[in-house]
Amino acid sequence: MTQHAPLLDGSLRAFLSCYLDNLALMERLHRLLLDVIKDEFERLGILEINSVQALLLFNIGENEVTAGELKSRGYYQGSNVSYNLKKLVELGYMHHQRSEIDRRSVRVRLTEKGRHVRGLLADLFARQAEAMEKRSLIDVSGMDEINTALRRMERFWTEQIRYIY
Repeated sequence: MTQHAPLLDGSLRAFLSCYLDNLALMERLHRLLLDVIKDEFERLGILEINSVQALLLFNIGENEVTAGELKSRGYYQGSNVSYNLKKLVELGYMHHQRSEIDRRSVRVRLTEKGRHVRGLLADLFARQAEAMEKRSLIDVSGMDEINTALRRMERFWTEQIRYIY
């Protein structure tokens, strides 16, 4: 019989249980965020782009970036970035321009239409932050602690990926 994980003592078993809960929660939170954006866009009658594409517009912001840069930031799966960027350009949410130096590289930035969608998401997130604060769900220091822990996990996973190659 193959042993996939070493036998764990009590404290490590408890840590593993919490870690697995964290992973499942992060996945559920991401899906819920996409659903919240989808519901907001349906309410506003914005039906031609999906929530992943809207989040892509939000994260690009005022920057001019390449698909490779978006992928390296870790926001998006590689195969979806190119498809979503292409759709957003076709629908007029983004400008694209081939690099003069490397013709394979395309730089993208938001159009006025794309900036409008980004603004709608910024408004949505501001309303949510205000509602969470008013309901005392979490305070600034609690939010900061969560961000610190998540950044540590991000660094750990980044290191794991680097060691593979």
